[in-house]
Amino acid sequence: MTFTIRPIDPVSRPLFGGEVSGIDITRPLSADEAKAIARGMDQFGVLVFHDQHFDDETQLAFSRNFGTLEEASGDLNWGKARRLESPLVNDISNLDNDNQVMARDDRKRLFSLGNRLWHSDSSFKAVPAKYSLLSGRRIPGAGGNTEFADMRAAYDALDDETKAECEPLICEHSQLYSRALLGFADFTDDDRRRFAPVQQRLVRRHPSTGRKSLYLASHAGAIVGWPVPEARAFLRDLNEHATQRKFVCAHEWKQWDLVMWDNRATMHRARPFNAAEVRDMHRTTVACERSTMAEAA
Repeated sequence: MTFTIRPIDPVSRPLFGGEVSGIDITRPLSADEAKAIARGMDQFGVLVFHDQHFDDETQLAFSRNFGTLEEASGDLNWGKARRLESPLVNDISNLDNDNQVMARDDRKRLFSLGNRLWHSDSSFKAVPAKYSLLSGRRIPGAGGNTEFADMRAAYDALDDETKAECEPLICEHSQLYSRALLGFADFTDDDRRRFAPVQQRLVRRHPSTGRKSLYLASHAGAIVGWPVPEARAFLRDLNEHATQRKFVCAHEWKQWDLVMWDNRATMHRARPFNAAEVRDMHRTTVACERSTMAEAA
């Protein structure tokens, strides 16, 4: 079978979200195959690969085709015992270190509910994420979908006055902001130091395509030089604009799906599922080459 990418929704969103077939990405890729996938990412922003039976080592090997991998330092267990062996694999599951479903009031579970808010991975790091690669190892019987918003189309749809207002703005991003939206404040002093706000440009230009996009996330809680209430009202309006249904597609997970997305061009969120069922997802994350501040320079 020939390697192909077809639009998931060719009528409503022909250039957002692609389904890949004709390739086994659990084996080593040729340079041409890796380049073809990167070109597909530039075009579609989100790619879906079905029936890819990854373990963590093969997922890491595939992910390294696209750049330097981040350490999974964005959760509350950083520096402590983890369920997953590699520090380069994010544990996006509802399982504790004994592989049991976490209690409903478990601190780690409550923190992870922030994934249900619209966000861009690692925007709370000075050098944020480029690609995220999420492997569905065990899937609940219903729910738990992932939704994606096309931030390129959202930027294009802004009026010229709003584009001009957004262009020079610098936002502060932190997980302290996003978790506060849910009422989560159970942070240690070390957590607060680790999650200190970082600055990110509100408008980014994609290095490969040249397209501009809004760089938003629930982690964005301030705009440099603006009063906080005004900044948060403005960011809320932008988030509501960017997540209109016409800009959004949803992925309904099947076991062994691998979904790959470009955080420079998208936002995403997880949807609810039965908390008593297992949802075991492993994410690897390719870092950007430099900060958004350096990109602008």
